[in-house]
Amino acid sequence: MKSVEVESGSIEEAIHEALQELGVTREEVDIDILEAGSRGLFGIIGGKQAKVRVALKITPEQVIRTFLDDVVDAMDLNVEYRVFTEDGYWCVEFDGEDVRFIIGRRGKTLNSLQMLVNMAVNNKLENRIRIIVDAEGYRRRREQSLRRLARKTAERVCRTKSSVALEPMTPQERRIIHLELQENDQVSTMSRGDDPYRKVVICYNNQGQRI
Repeated sequence: MKSVEVESGSIEEAIHEALQELGVTREEVDIDILEAGSRGLFGIIGGKQAKVRVALKITPEQVIRTFLDDVVDAMDLNVEYRVFTEDGYWCVEFDGEDVRFIIGRRGKTLNSLQMLVNMAVNNKLENRIRIIVDAEGYRRRREQSLRRLARKTAERVCRTKSSVALEPMTPQERRIIHLELQENDQVSTMSRGDDPYRKVVICYNNQGQRI
């Protein structure tokens, strides 16, 4: 975190000089007053300079990028990514030659990376944020696949009148299944088990709990 310490005739003057040196606005920094300063006798003798420390605020994007840069370097991957906000989430979108290694089998590596990013970033921030990590639109394609799976499995449940448990999924993926079938009066859904092995069970004519 970049910071500067500045001494001047008053606190406000010291802050102003520090902001100019950093090239930022007051809203972008944290300010610590190290010395309040004093005018001294007759405003001349024994006076003290005011001293402040002005530091750039840590932003979520900076913390996200610092963590992901270390991950990409450690894995020696030829990928790029962009960070943006959407619908209250911080989003990361990867692309590049080695993006398949970011996704992993059935998105397991991607889900693990998302979990690690959320843990690492929120440990460094005062206010908790939610981060979604994607790679070349994988999650959008995965959502479409899950919706098809939900409908096909519901048809099977209605045909056999037997409950079916799906593979373990992340909370976001389970939510897709629940939402896809919430208007289907012939089946109900509930989540069973503990993360990371929690899975959706689709039941025939049984009141499930959608969570």
